[in-house]
This record gives sequence, structure tokens and C-alpha cells, in this order.
Amino acid sequence: MVKVLVKRLNSKVKLPEYKTSGSSGMDLMAAIESPIKIAPSTLELIPTGLSIAIPEDLEIQIRPRSGLAAKSNIGVLNSPGTIDSDYRGELKIILFNHGNQDFIVNNNDRIAQMVLTPILKMELEEVDQLPESIRGSGGFGSTGK
Repeated sequence: MVKVLVKRLNSKVKLPEYKTSGSSGMDLMAAIESPIKIAPSTLELIPTGLSIAIPEDLEIQIRPRSGLAAKSNIGVLNSPGTIDSDYRGELKIILFNHGNQDFIVNNNDRIAQMVLTPILKMELEEVDQLPESIRGSGGFGSTGK
């Protein structure tokens, strides 16, 4: 278990938690004074009322909640979103309405999930030629249906 420091920006904000022992993500909740309407094909930035300090070489990925996606066509626009280890501002979630009806976000609604993941840093080495591979330069759809 990795310790991540969290700060409530409002004393009424509930801390995220794992819902089951097998959950890989913690649900993030909206921390808003009044409901926010997300019209079809638009986005809204939803505050969580939390800021965090993530250990170096880790990130938090912000992912959509499957229930919101399946039932209400609501997703996280930049999915997965990345929270870097050196960011200390408020966690805000970019929710997008893919549906054709308004969606209302209320205070304490579960709006996304956060997953702690390791980061491997890379060192780029410039070369004149890359090694061959079976796929080669084949792009989108090149491996079949």
C-alpha cells in the first residue's frame, strides 16, 4: 500500500475510498455548491474539493465510471487524465456529455475514479534506423478487423 497525502479544500468534502477489496480505483465525488448542468455535446469542469501529493515515479489516472458511461453517456473527456506527482492544485474532472439529453451533476455525485499507477521514465536515443518488426510501419487497422 502506498501512502498518498490528501488535503480537503472544504471540510464537508468526503474522502475517496475503495468500494471493494478488488477495486483498482477510488471514486471521486463532485464538490459543488449548486448543481451543474452538462448539455449534450458539451463539457464541464467539475471540482472535487481535494488536492493531493503523489509520491515521485507515480501518477494518478482519472478514468470514467462505467455506470455513468453506460447509463447516462457521460465520460471523462481526456481519458485517462493524468495527475502528475508535482501537481498540488485541486483535482477537477472534465466530464463530457456524449448523449442527447442534459445531465445534472449534484454535490457528492460520484463522477470519476482515480487509479494510482507507476511511471517508468524513458531516455530517448536518436538513431538513423529502427530495428525491423513484423508489423513494420502498418498503422490504424493494419492488423485486421
